[in-house]
Amino acid sequence: MFLTLYVDDILLVVNNLEVINATKQWLSSVFEMKDMGEARYVLGVEIVRNRPNKLLGMCQEAYIKRVQKRF
Repeated sequence: MFLTLYVDDILLVVNNLEVINATKQWLSSVFEMKDMGEARYVLGVEIVRNRPNKLLGMCQEAYIKRVQKRF
Protein backbone atom coordinates (compact mmCIF):
# COMPACT_ATOMS: atom_id res chain seq x y z
CA MET A 1 0.00 0.00 0.00
CA PHE A 2 1.05 3.55 -0.73
CA LEU A 3 -0.41 6.29 1.44
CA THR A 4 0.47 9.80 0.34
CA LEU A 5 -0.47 12.85 2.33
CA TYR A 6 -0.35 16.46 1.15
CA VAL A 7 -1.72 19.09 3.55
CA ASP A 8 -5.25 17.73 4.03
CA ASP A 9 -5.48 15.28 1.11
CA ILE A 10 -4.74 11.57 1.38
CA LEU A 11 -4.23 9.29 -1.61
CA LEU A 12 -4.31 5.54 -1.01
CA VAL A 13 -2.99 3.11 -3.62
CA VAL A 14 -3.35 -0.62 -3.10
CA ASN A 15 -4.23 -3.64 -5.22
CA ASN A 16 -6.57 -5.19 -2.63
CA LEU A 17 -10.03 -3.70 -2.18
CA GLU A 18 -10.46 -5.23 1.29
CA VAL A 19 -7.27 -3.62 2.52
CA ILE A 20 -8.20 -0.19 1.20
CA ASN A 21 -11.69 -0.41 2.75
CA ALA A 22 -10.28 -1.47 6.13
CA THR A 23 -7.72 1.34 5.99
CA LYS A 24 -10.35 3.95 5.12
CA GLN A 25 -12.59 2.64 7.92
CA TRP A 26 -9.75 2.89 10.45
CA LEU A 27 -8.71 6.36 9.27
CA SER A 28 -12.29 7.64 9.51
CA SER A 29 -12.58 6.28 13.05
CA VAL A 30 -9.49 8.26 14.08
CA PHE A 31 -9.86 11.40 11.94
CA GLU A 32 -12.73 13.44 10.60
CA MET A 33 -12.69 12.72 6.88
CA LYS A 34 -14.81 12.12 3.82
CA ASP A 35 -14.25 9.73 0.94
CA MET A 36 -14.03 11.64 -2.34
CA GLY A 37 -13.95 8.49 -4.49
CA GLU A 38 -11.31 7.60 -7.03
CA ALA A 39 -8.72 10.29 -7.68
CA ARG A 40 -8.55 11.72 -11.17
CA TYR A 41 -6.00 14.47 -10.50
CA VAL A 42 -3.36 14.79 -7.79
CA LEU A 43 -1.32 17.99 -7.52
CA GLY A 44 -2.12 18.83 -11.13
CA VAL A 45 -1.15 15.42 -12.47
CA GLU A 46 -3.86 13.36 -14.17
CA ILE A 47 -4.16 9.73 -13.12
CA VAL A 48 -4.78 7.46 -16.12
CA ARG A 49 -6.17 3.97 -15.56
CA ASN A 50 -6.39 1.07 -18.01
CA ARG A 51 -8.19 -1.55 -15.95
CA PRO A 52 -8.41 -4.29 -18.64
CA ASN A 53 -4.61 -4.23 -19.02
CA LYS A 54 -4.03 -3.53 -15.30
CA LEU A 55 -2.05 -0.37 -16.04
CA LEU A 56 -1.84 2.83 -14.04
CA GLY A 57 -0.13 5.92 -15.38
CA MET A 58 0.28 9.63 -14.87
CA CYS A 59 -0.14 12.39 -17.44
CA GLN A 60 1.12 15.96 -17.11
CA GLU A 61 -0.55 17.29 -20.26
CA ALA A 62 -2.59 19.93 -18.37
CA TYR A 63 0.54 21.15 -16.55
CA ILE A 64 2.54 21.31 -19.78
CA LYS A 65 -0.22 23.33 -21.47
CA ARG A 66 -0.28 25.79 -18.56
CA VAL A 67 3.50 26.25 -18.79
CA GLN A 68 3.30 26.71 -22.59
CA LYS A 69 0.56 29.31 -22.20
CA ARG A 70 2.50 31.14 -19.48
CA PHE A 71 5.73 31.38 -21.48
